[in-house]
Amino acid sequence: MCQLLGVSARKPVSAAFALQGFLLRGGETDLHADGWGIGYYQGEHARMLREARAAAHSGLALRIRQQPIRSRNFIVHVRKATRGGIAERNCHPFRRELWGRSWLFAHNGDLGSALPWAHGLFQPIGETDSERAFCLQLNQLVDRFGLRRPPNDVLDDTLEAEADRLAQHGSFNFLLSDGNRLYARCATQLFHVERRYPFAQVELLDCAQQIDLARHNHLDDRISVIATQPLTRGEAWHAFAPGETKIFIRGTEHTPNAAAETRPLIYA
Repeated sequence: MCQLLGVSARKPVSAAFALQGFLLRGGETDLHADGWGIGYYQGEHARMLREARAAAHSGLALRIRQQPIRSRNFIVHVRKATRGGIAERNCHPFRRELWGRSWLFAHNGDLGSALPWAHGLFQPIGETDSERAFCLQLNQLVDRFGLRRPPNDVLDDTLEAEADRLAQHGSFNFLLSDGNRLYARCATQLFHVERRYPFAQVELLDCAQQIDLARHNHLDDRISVIATQPLTRGEAWHAFAPGETKIFIRGTEHTPNAAAETRPLIYA
């Protein structure tokens, strides 16, 4: 299976610290050595870099970790191939344009060979069940709403219902973003942490690097980090419930209709 990393922030931030640890899972601290990719937003449109080699041993990935890329939303993926060969076209995230915005999608899991083919405006380029599921989601939005974006609450409900429908085919952990909203769905395993004042000093689990978040953030900053497995020790990572979809907007979890629930905590 693959691993996911998402970042949602109130203001443009650098994901360099998280990437230092996460990209090592692509072939060094874990076995996800069949490709990697990063997508991030600059305004309404997303930029994307992908490579069909192990992230931990990639010169391009090293340069990405060293560059001061800043964005409000990141989606990052390290791949262990299950369906589709080792090729750039099969690396996540995938990108499409809808309603004047870029959409990014990355998946962890296996939806099986019985997943329907995409029929409509959006078609997969590669051979993965992941990209096919992404196209199915977007085609469902076009079929229902046409060329005009619906209100956010209607969009949220539609995407969650479509995710539940696709999840009947298998394991469907994913990250999806239009640059404003970051959707995160858990099928088997997903965690998140919200960083806010007072900021902690944390250490990466995949390498011996520490950072004092208070020195790099302002009092009003909010940053949510979502990952298949916790990235750090020194802060509390919250476990998603299986089948749960969360929405993050500018660094904060958006729960318009949710009743208060207590989620298990993972201290890492």
